[in-house]
Amino acid sequence: MSKLLVIVGSVRPNRAADLVTPWVVSRAREHGGFEVEVADLRDWPLPIFAEHMGSIGDISDPTYSDPVVRAWNKKIKESDAFLVVTPEYNHSIPGGLKNAIDSVWLSFGFRNKPVGTVGYSNGISGAIRAIEHLAHVFVETETVALRNTVVLPFVNAAFDAAGAPVNPAADVSMKIMLDDLAWWSRILDRARAEGELIPGLMRARAAMAKA
Repeated sequence: MSKLLVIVGSVRPNRAADLVTPWVVSRAREHGGFEVEVADLRDWPLPIFAEHMGSIGDISDPTYSDPVVRAWNKKIKESDAFLVVTPEYNHSIPGGLKNAIDSVWLSFGFRNKPVGTVGYSNGISGAIRAIEHLAHVFVETETVALRNTVVLPFVNAAFDAAGAPVNPAADVSMKIMLDDLAWWSRILDRARAEGELIPGLMRARAAMAKA
């Protein structure tokens, strides 16, 4: 069964993520296609990314500059699929979420794995612009960003007293995304098992060194 890591991308006090995440986790577990774990960035006090080749230690088993960075890389590497819960700050994703993605360095932990996104906002956008920016970031990590996402506008009124979405479209969108995530996870797990190409940047450097 695929190991799905739900990444909570906001660390703000009184964050609306606490309304959204229980529903996300519940639906992911009910889906039946995943072993679900939550990575709340509040619990991962990652330093601002500043790794370099002199800070990682043994390149075959990097220690990085801080134990939490090493642990984060390990957590991402051992996961098969990702679901990111994110708000929108100034038309983009929170800085802490970007830093957490940047901190997955040299382990290529996101590479050749699928990622889905749930966006929420206090206004009408449902964080769609943050979702679009996040897809651009994940392209660079060679993660497969899903087209089908979940958007939750006016998030403070989006759930009833029992924690269920008041708009049935939310559950429909979630089911579609989880089905896509499970399908891509199975396909990519099989592909990784058959053998992965070395990252293109490394291949380019090796080719240039021979030129």
